[in-house]
Amino acid sequence: MIEMSVQGITLDPVTNMPIVVLKGKESEDILPIWIGIFEANAIAMQLEGVERPRPMTHDLIKNLINSLSASVEYIHIHDLKANTYYAEISLILNGERIVIDSRPSDAINIALRCNAPIYVSEAVLKQSRIENEIETEEEEIQDWLESIKPEDFGKNPSV
Repeated sequence: MIEMSVQGITLDPVTNMPIVVLKGKESEDILPIWIGIFEANAIAMQLEGVERPRPMTHDLIKNLINSLSASVEYIHIHDLKANTYYAEISLILNGERIVIDSRPSDAINIALRCNAPIYVSEAVLKQSRIENEIETEEEEIQDWLESIKPEDFGKNPSV
């Protein structure tokens, strides 16, 4: 597992969907994860240190964890299937580890609020790099196809 930190939130220029960007703490690994608007807003507000008058959902979860005398050991983004990332939250309660399935955006929000480390499996990083390379190649091919003009193929054969 590679420990990562939240680098920030950005927008996909094509879809305008938010992307949370994770960066390796001791590596140059980058992992972009497309997330929902509300989850992105919650991450951004937490990163900016915005105080809310009432607890939002992720704050409520943190309060529940604390009220139960549990702690978030870490979160782990452990799988990538069909462009969907899978994560889990590892809690310690009464000395026992409890692992809870989670969307990555929710797990990241919880990790930020509980000062817990964020880990990503090496296999997920590798698979993400491969998928990003394929998407980049497809985009380059599409750009090239859109830029082709008839004169790029030489003389007009009907002349």
